Amino acid sequence: MPVPEPPAAQSTLPQAAATFGAHILSEAASRARDVQAVMGGPPIPPTVPEPPAVPQPGPPHASTATVGPPLAGTPTLDLPLAGTPTPDPPLTSAPTAEPPAPIPGMERILGGPSGLGTASLRLILRQEEPPPPGSAPPEQTVPGAAHGTPIPGLYHHPVAEPDPVRVAEISRRIKRWALDEVSLYPDDWEEEFDGFSVGSYMVGCHPDAPTVDHLMIATRLMVAENAVDDYYCEDHGGSPVGLGERLLLAHTALDPVHTTQEYQQQWEESLHADAPRRAYRSAMEYFVQAAGPSQTDRFRHDMARLHLGYLAEAAWAQLDHVPEVWEYLAMRQFNNFRPCPTITDTVGGYELPADLHARPAMQKVIALAGNATTIVNDLYSYTKELDAPGTHLNLPVVIARREGLSDREAYLKSVEVHNDLMHRFESEAGALAADLPLPSVQRFLRGVAAWVDGNHHWHQNNTYRYSLPDFW
Repeated sequence: MPVPEPPAAQSTLPQAAATFGAHILSEAASRARDVQAVMGGPPIPPTVPEPPAVPQPGPPHASTATVGPPLAGTPTLDLPLAGTPTPDPPLTSAPTAEPPAPIPGMERILGGPSGLGTASLRLILRQEEPPPPGSAPPEQTVPGAAHGTPIPGLYHHPVAEPDPVRVAEISRRIKRWALDEVSLYPDDWEEEFDGFSVGSYMVGCHPDAPTVDHLMIATRLMVAENAVDDYYCEDHGGSPVGLGERLLLAHTALDPVHTTQEYQQQWEESLHADAPRRAYRSAMEYFVQAAGPSQTDRFRHDMARLHLGYLAEAAWAQLDHVPEVWEYLAMRQFNNFRPCPTITDTVGGYELPADLHARPAMQKVIALAGNATTIVNDLYSYTKELDAPGTHLNLPVVIARREGLSDREAYLKSVEVHNDLMHRFESEAGALAADLPLPSVQRFLRGVAAWVDGNHHWHQNNTYRYSLPDFW
């Protein structure tokens, strides 16, 4: 679904209201003009958008060094697919004028629509208090939204169905990559691969991606990360025994080894030794062709975080240990989806500068987004993991064991934990957007919010993989 253009620079929207959310920014600008009229100032003329730029195929950072030589046969499209969004116009600096003094009712006006499903559509004010944890406003319908069954009481924002043209093209391309380029899975895994619906997942999570090529950057990495999880950690031959060695060698496909010539060749040959390493190597080669150096280093760092979380969970499995709830949540801040939303700028065809990404407030927002989206996975995959052999640690299981609650009570408490994380994410993101009214920051926060919403949408509607427990 196309992402509307951000408000033009001449808007006098108060800086205290940050443009946070992935949708209807044009409506926000319209509300700002209405507010200005209410305050007695001259009306702001409607902004006439410039003609959209035609997306050009090819990486935005062509000079970036790669892990290895570019792969032959990199898929490209000569023309953008019908119905796909075009890149945002060049972003300009935010206005520096002092905002007018607030008047009664201003927060309500600037806040925009309210109710479940609209928080990502409205302007979040710095002084706004998040809803109480566990609260769930009445459900609202989003035009074109899917009708899967969400977890009752789970705080989330319904989104429209991902663009089916893009979904079909991504699904076709990723399967060709998995089979022909990296030999990722045997024939009898085809149904499971298709059931993962990675095309729908990535299109829904990155609505501002300018081209299908940009979406494929995220899609290859997502599939590669899941291959590492399946082959090394989970049901398809995974084991906690020896996991550290396997993860370290796989990580060198992302963060290359630099050694003597004699041993360099042996390392390069090792990158083809198994499916996870082949997938990591190939996906990373595509990524570095599109990403800047700081974006590449950022992603490697987040993948190291992910692998560290894998190792903590593996250690608990070897010891047959159930951690304390706070310990489990600490592990989940590392073993989580963080590498996915943190590359939203690369997939969007722009770059959040390294100094802005590294700010503690931005790191907190990204961490909260990763934590909330990962608990979504714990909740939707709960019955799937119960049916699998062995003990699978997830938040409801840990709460039940550590706090002496029934399965139902523990699950419902986990919903509350998720809701609290979501409210904190939105509150912190709104505060950051108000503190840093810079175009790249605003767009990055919108991208992270879109990833959070798209992640829930995929979990809710992937009935091939997930079903809900009978707790209501």
